[in-house]
Amino acid sequence: MSNFKVLFVCMGNICRSPTAHGVFEGMVKSEGLGDRIEVDSAGTHAYHVGNPPDNRAQQTALGRGFDLSSQRARQASSEDFLLFDYILAMDKDNYANLAAISPGGEMRAELKLFMDFTSGFFKAREVPDPYYGGDQGFEKVFDMVEEASRGLLSDIRKKHL
Repeated sequence: MSNFKVLFVCMGNICRSPTAHGVFEGMVKSEGLGDRIEVDSAGTHAYHVGNPPDNRAQQTALGRGFDLSSQRARQASSEDFLLFDYILAMDKDNYANLAAISPGGEMRAELKLFMDFTSGFFKAREVPDPYYGGDQGFEKVFDMVEEASRGLLSDIRKKHL
C-alpha cells in the first residue's frame, strides 16, 4: 500500500504551512501512522525558498512540543499535483494560486482549504497570515492548525486508510 501524502501550502512557506506541517506530522507519528502518511509544506511564492520557518512560528511550536527547525521553505509546483493526495491551502488566495498551476487531467491531488477539516469550532474558512502581526497571531494560527489537523487525520483514517 502506498503512503497517503499531504502538502500544506501558504504564501511564503515560513509561517502557516510549516506550522501545519509540523503539527500534523507530530499527530501522525504519535498515532503510529508515520509509515503510512507523508507530510510536506510549500509556498505559492519563492520569497523564502531555502529558509527555515519564521522564528516566531518556531518558538510558538516549541512551546507546544513541536520542532519545526529541520524544515526549509520551497515553492509549490504543478508536479505536486501528481505526487500528493491532498494539497491544502491556508487561504483562498493561495487556493487560487494553486488552482492556476494545477496541470488538470490525471491528477492525484485533491485541492482543498485546510480549514474545511475543522469541526466547526473556528468559523473562519481561512488561516490568517500572522507574519505582520504580533506573537498572539502565531498562537491563534497554532490553535486553528491543531483543530484542523485533528479533523484532517480523522478524514484520512475514514476515507483512505
